[in-house]
Amino acid sequence: MIFNKFFASVFLAVVYASTTLAAPWPVSSKHATHRTRHISRDLQIETFHPESTYETFGAGIDHPLSKRDNPSLEDSTVAFVGSKLGIDHSKINFKAGYSAESAKYAYVKQFHDGVPFANAVANVAFNHDNKVVAFGSSFVTPSSIPDSKPSISVESAISTAEKALSGTYNQFPATIEYLAKEDGSVALTHVVQIRNEGAGTWYEAFVDAHSGDLVSVTDFVAKASYRVLPIQKEILTQGFEVVTDPQDTTASPNGWHNDGTASTDTSGNNVISSIGSTTTSESASGLVFEYTQNPSAAPTTSANKNAAVTNNFYIVNSVHDITYRYGFTEAAFNFQNDNFGNGGADGDRVTVSVQDSAGTDNADFSTPADGQSGHMRMFLWDETSPERDGALENDIVVHENTHGVTNRMTGGGTGRCLQTTEAGGMGEGWSDAFAEWTEHSDNTVPDYVMGQYVINDPAGIRTHPYSTSKTTNPLTYASIATLNEVHDIGEVWANILHNVYAALVAASGFDADAPTTPSSTAGNAVYLHLFIDALPLQPCNPTLPTARDAWIQADVNRYGGANSCTLWNAFASRGLGQNAKNHVDDSTVPDGC
Repeated sequence: MIFNKFFASVFLAVVYASTTLAAPWPVSSKHATHRTRHISRDLQIETFHPESTYETFGAGIDHPLSKRDNPSLEDSTVAFVGSKLGIDHSKINFKAGYSAESAKYAYVKQFHDGVPFANAVANVAFNHDNKVVAFGSSFVTPSSIPDSKPSISVESAISTAEKALSGTYNQFPATIEYLAKEDGSVALTHVVQIRNEGAGTWYEAFVDAHSGDLVSVTDFVAKASYRVLPIQKEILTQGFEVVTDPQDTTASPNGWHNDGTASTDTSGNNVISSIGSTTTSESASGLVFEYTQNPSAAPTTSANKNAAVTNNFYIVNSVHDITYRYGFTEAAFNFQNDNFGNGGADGDRVTVSVQDSAGTDNADFSTPADGQSGHMRMFLWDETSPERDGALENDIVVHENTHGVTNRMTGGGTGRCLQTTEAGGMGEGWSDAFAEWTEHSDNTVPDYVMGQYVINDPAGIRTHPYSTSKTTNPLTYASIATLNEVHDIGEVWANILHNVYAALVAASGFDADAPTTPSSTAGNAVYLHLFIDALPLQPCNPTLPTARDAWIQADVNRYGGANSCTLWNAFASRGLGQNAKNHVDDSTVPDGC
């Protein structure tokens, strides 16, 4: 079973391929800026992402337009970034922004000669007093920069990318962008999307527009009445139930089965869930999806397939509605076909392939930019007889879906900003942490185990349960120094967040209605608000310390810092104190805590 746990931990490839950093660099030294992508047996690419600087400002600081009446978010952002970095406004381009309950968020790119930089970006957050409360930047000062007019055609670049990545150009419009390189130089690149649906790959390829070489990639893949496993339950042995009208019409105003046209199958505005890419579960009687799963029969029997598709449809919609209530809205780049005029790009509901035939013992979620559908693949697990279906283990479905939330909300909806080893690992941690959040039912915080049903092992697929006990789970911030695989790094972050959750619930209690009552002051509602609020605050490719700072700032923005000491003490208890850096533990907390 040790092999089974290792196998599952490595290959539950929910967003990213396994990663190994090459010598001669120490394992931890490149976590914040690099990621080695193993494309094939013959090709691996070490991607580079300029290190982000990040500052938070508590109650906020003024910006150059502070004394104007109602300056626009765009003008305020460009003025602040230009002033802060000492660069001309012509080198800054506003990309996206939106106003939420506790703050306003804006995202910009560095430009040269009218061409954007793909990996030199910045984000600014303003409170509703028009003061800057957070700033992250990976802008660069190039040592050299090539001509902005390509020497090779986009057709040639597509051919190169298709051959190298064993896929096909998906017709998403190609762009010309600069790419900052590790040596301080810059490449002009054609940026094209290459996809191989059969292999489950989806890359954004950066082909040097002068040399024709493939120089980098973004990997988008992060490996009415219904009879379902309610979202508060983890595994099907806890019992299916019939739930009636579970949709939250605040988040899904037309319900779950209407994207402008009513349906009687497992498709709607937020998600379409099907076996493979073809067969949805069709209701024979209105909207009654009550299929009885038979655990003794193969998952591929008709009733079991319908049960799996129905459960998946229910869980993905439930995650949509919960996260919508807490800030993952249309303007914040969520997944919907119809955005009802509320901002963001339409036409990108999640597509789900249940019992996908491309693999086993696995699951993944692809997150392209806002306006392109997120894609989830759920596989069968073959470590038992009969096989077990990952779509029937709620924590796995929620984990997958959460990758879409964190990838969209970090960096302004680009899908590009959790690409380094450390940031990718944190993506895994957030996904485990939100899966855990959905399953709490009272103010107790027991140890939490991921993935126990699919491998039939109560120890699950992680190396340790998530726990407040250092005996049960000894992982701390410093553990990352010896880790180089994203799921292993994710365990560190998820366990820290487990301790943050426990501290907030101990301080402020638990509200069973929190999924639909974001106004609750209970600890579990506070936790989820800070979880979601911190995502747009943090910089592109965050580290654990910058993500921690975003949580602290999120608490200032929403709660006036009322939970500051609770948060600091929880973070510090696992090594992420004020002076933690370079994967060395620190237990320091601010004076007064």
